[in-house]
Amino acid sequence: MLPIQNLHRNKTMAIFNLAMRLLLGFSVVSILWSCQPEREAQPVWKSIESSLQERFIQASDGDTILIPAGHFLFTRGLSIDGKNNLVLIGAGEDSTFLSFKNQKEGAQGLLITNGKNIIVSGFTIEDAKGDNLKVSDVDGLTLRNIRSRWTAEVPSAANGAYALYPVLCKRVLIEYCEAIGSSDAGIYVGQSDSVIIRNNKAWNNVAGIESENSKWVEIYGNEAWMNSGGLLVFDLPGLTQYGHHTKIFKNIIRDNNHENFAMPGNVVASIPPGTGVMILATHDLEMFDNDLINNRTVGTGIISYELVAALNETEEVQSDAEGGIRTVENNYKLDSLYNPYPYRIALRNNRYSNEFWFPSLSNDIGFLFLLKSFLSPPDIAYDGIKPPDRNPEICLSNNQGAENFLLLDAAHDFEGFAKNPTGFDCSVVSSLKP
Repeated sequence: MLPIQNLHRNKTMAIFNLAMRLLLGFSVVSILWSCQPEREAQPVWKSIESSLQERFIQASDGDTILIPAGHFLFTRGLSIDGKNNLVLIGAGEDSTFLSFKNQKEGAQGLLITNGKNIIVSGFTIEDAKGDNLKVSDVDGLTLRNIRSRWTAEVPSAANGAYALYPVLCKRVLIEYCEAIGSSDAGIYVGQSDSVIIRNNKAWNNVAGIESENSKWVEIYGNEAWMNSGGLLVFDLPGLTQYGHHTKIFKNIIRDNNHENFAMPGNVVASIPPGTGVMILATHDLEMFDNDLINNRTVGTGIISYELVAALNETEEVQSDAEGGIRTVENNYKLDSLYNPYPYRIALRNNRYSNEFWFPSLSNDIGFLFLLKSFLSPPDIAYDGIKPPDRNPEICLSNNQGAENFLLLDAAHDFEGFAKNPTGFDCSVVSSLKP
């Protein structure tokens, strides 16, 4: 072959090789780019503050108010008052976002008061100064498919108290909701009558789900994890009514080991991190068919208000909180109608497991459990402070994996502390037999 032909051939091959390399290079770059995670588009925040509040004011009984898809920013709280048979609905938790991050007026994000048969559904509400969604004095309330959260990467006492907060209500249904980041309780129902809390999720709160001074309550099908305490049933002094008759069943209460970030003096600041369920000063409560998993300090605690008051005797109350935070009342005995002792409590057919050998040591209760029950945090603990006028009727039966039950005898400086004592068979709680 002539030299000139070789030159042309070599030049052609060189061009071909270069083209192939470029093509392969572009292909590799394309493949690598396609493997990168999609960049989330920054939301475009809009204001519908004035128009939405105007619609709330002008709504007639029986109206449906639609909130469109989008990201909406508010500088003051919204309110609905005195409406009946009203439906407030967004385009879905992943489509409609109401943010109160720049809130300058009001303690709540959305406040609903003095109504009947109100349905609220289908949006995300976040970052209110106080409570994200508060409902008061409503007879017939449904909260459904609502995500309520504080978006700070690390939850703190600067977050609002309650994500979902019905109080003084009747016939309440909360279902398929999510609560994240509350400095008190994520899903909270207070001083209410005939309540169902079902199929919800709560995480990164001080308390995941809480029923306080409410009666005829059913809590089932929920999941609470990574809270300081997973599920609470409290009765507190000085309020309009006292709670009773609560059923807790078919819930998953797991990994509630978050540090407690409640404000000092708040009742829930007493919750030891690592608490699955806490039952405080209430009565006629049944808890069955629940899974309590890896709550490192205690699976279920049954305590009196006397112990809470004693633990908070010297605690200073932080007074600049927004929302409806409950502080510890050391003068609770002035409420002559209040009973600070738990009684008629039945725990049966629950499933306990805990892979931790040590309780959380960020709370005095954790140190007590470590000293008194080394390498085996309790599945169930009862403070042993008994009502002076009745048998407490604490019933434990067929709780799988609950091998460590502690009776604290807190009324006598723990002198009568005992592991797995007898006398707590369910046959003694005749009114709560299955």
